[in-house]
Amino acid sequence: MKRGCRFSFHVCVIVAAIVYIYFSTVFIFIDQWFGLGSSPGLLNAAVFTCLALMCVYTYALAIFTDPGRIPASYVPDVEDADTPMHEIKRKGGDLRYCQKCALHKPPRAHHCRVCNRCVLRMDHHCVWLNNCVGHANYKTFFIFIVYAVVSCIYSLVLLCGSLTVDMTDEEQNEGFFRAAYVISGLLLVPLTLALTIFMFWHVYLILQYKTTIEYHEGVRAMWLAEKGGYLYSHPYDLGAYENMISVLGPNIFCWVCPTSEQIGSGLRFRTGVDKLAGTSF
Repeated sequence: MKRGCRFSFHVCVIVAAIVYIYFSTVFIFIDQWFGLGSSPGLLNAAVFTCLALMCVYTYALAIFTDPGRIPASYVPDVEDADTPMHEIKRKGGDLRYCQKCALHKPPRAHHCRVCNRCVLRMDHHCVWLNNCVGHANYKTFFIFIVYAVVSCIYSLVLLCGSLTVDMTDEEQNEGFFRAAYVISGLLLVPLTLALTIFMFWHVYLILQYKTTIEYHEGVRAMWLAEKGGYLYSHPYDLGAYENMISVLGPNIFCWVCPTSEQIGSGLRFRTGVDKLAGTSF
């Protein structure tokens, strides 16, 4: 499912950062450390170029891929014994229904005020994508973060290595090269730190099979359960390994591949009770 891309200021900032980091890494850091004409220089340039291409490709996929729409024909069947779970409103106990979209909400779907539509298994609206992160593009979004972290760490290593070599030549440390090193350092250090924290946050969410929205809802639900003397557990938690394959796919060798294939339609999800009963969809 594709949608038209609407470029925003935030998207342009990301694109500019990717372009700057790539050219500074290849034509300054690698060139100054190894020399682009040498075998180590060509090898490092080739590896970093592949990483940069994967960053661009996964970022574009995350932007262009529709996160998941509720079919106009969707109506929850409360009498269907195979339906694993029906989420109800917090107040009133009715089935969840979006007045703005005039559609019933499947489990884990939420309405995005920015996109003005309901999104299947919505995680959050990302201004850096100018798109929601949901059922159909969550894996692509996560893989982009992983490639971005690896690329930033790789670039930082090359920056430090080339800087130690450059220090022996005072003339090349002046002017353009000095500015490039300063700007790259100021950009890469906080970016690497922020992306790494963000990546591990989503690793945690994947292991729990939660979305960002469900995490915050779960904190409140856990507090209310403990207050009432009950024990709260996330209903969609199937265990770490099954949670991972539910998001990244059943083939472990394809976990880092930027495919948007998901298990299921995004309208129904297995729960812990279904796992114990041996139910599959």
